[in-house]
Amino acid sequence: MEQSAVLRKPSFAETLRGDTWWIEPLLVLMGLSAFIIYATWAAFQANHYFAISYLSPFYSPVIYTDTSVVGSAPVWHALLGTWPEWWPSFLPASPAFLILVFPGLFRFTCYYYRGAYYKAFAATPPACAVSGIPQKNYQGETFLLIFQNLHRYALYAAIVYLFILAADSIAAYFYQGQLGIGVGSVVLSMNPVLLGAYTLGCHSFRHLIGGRKDCFSCAGAGPLKNGVYQKVSWLNRNHKLFAWMSLFWVGISDAYVRLVSMGIITDLNTWGL
Repeated sequence: MEQSAVLRKPSFAETLRGDTWWIEPLLVLMGLSAFIIYATWAAFQANHYFAISYLSPFYSPVIYTDTSVVGSAPVWHALLGTWPEWWPSFLPASPAFLILVFPGLFRFTCYYYRGAYYKAFAATPPACAVSGIPQKNYQGETFLLIFQNLHRYALYAAIVYLFILAADSIAAYFYQGQLGIGVGSVVLSMNPVLLGAYTLGCHSFRHLIGGRKDCFSCAGAGPLKNGVYQKVSWLNRNHKLFAWMSLFWVGISDAYVRLVSMGIITDLNTWGL
């Protein structure tokens, strides 16, 4: 190979790979963008997030509620009652604004997602083993990388959120004190399952369980802890799968509750509603 070819400055977006490596980053870009747009839109609606006994996961737990809004949660479902007067008038009275920051922080700082949006949105790097786009002035772990260390602490909030969604899924089997089941009950029951698989497969959780040990087999933890560690490790190996499944199922759950509340679709249930 001639020296001029080796030293030639690569053109824009040129890499040394000839395969379609860009497909996965593109799909990630489209998928994350679609969810962010929908979640933002849903949070600003501040209505149609409650139907029958179904509560949208975007609005759970309900801190305050405005019962004058169509499709809002009843007062007994709100932790602190009706909407406060101090709320800024330029923002809709949306309970989603008060809680989405916690699961959002966990997702944003997730080890898988940070790699995904670096590749898809910032192209740093666009994909593993892709060269041709040089990194300039790299200074190590600074700014956003330091902020992302909050992931280990956001984990605790995410675990609490699992219990909240589990309580919502149980409540979805009761309507006015009557035990029953509907399509919405099943839809909402999938949330803590998929989110649990995603959260408990987190690298930080795996580290807490046993990953911090240099020699797990030498630690004398016993078969119980070793068994738990192996199960968490399986979840960790499938972290990417559960990350996407749980992400989109949360969106599907909100859309289902919203459509039922708006009367666009009818929930099939044993209550005859």
